[in-house]
Amino acid sequence: MNKQRRHFTGAEKVSTLKRHLLEKVPISDLCDELDIYPNQLYGWLKEFFENGHAAFDNGRKSKALEDAKDEKIQKLEAKLHKKNEVMAELMEALTEEKKRNGEL
Repeated sequence: MNKQRRHFTGAEKVSTLKRHLLEKVPISDLCDELDIYPNQLYGWLKEFFENGHAAFDNGRKSKALEDAKDEKIQKLEAKLHKKNEVMAELMEALTEEKKRNGEL
C-alpha cells in the first residue's frame, strides 16, 4: 500500500535546512524525524543554494522589468485602439460606398 504524499511548506524546508546547517543536526537524524529520504533533503539544499540570491535582491531589477512591461502594454493598447479606429472608418466608408452602388 502506497503512503500518502506529504508536502512541506517553504518555511518547514528552510527550518529543517537551518537545523542542519547551523545546529549541525545530522541529515540522517532529520530524515528519520521527518520520515523522508536523504536525497529529498539534499534536493532541498541544492534548491536553497541555487535560489538563495533571491533573498538578497532588493527588487530594483524586477521593478524595472515590471515598468518596462507596463510601458509595452500601454503602447500595444494604444496601437490596438488606433487600429480599431482605422478599421471602423474603413468599414463605414465601405458601407457608404455599397449603399451608393445599391449593393445594400
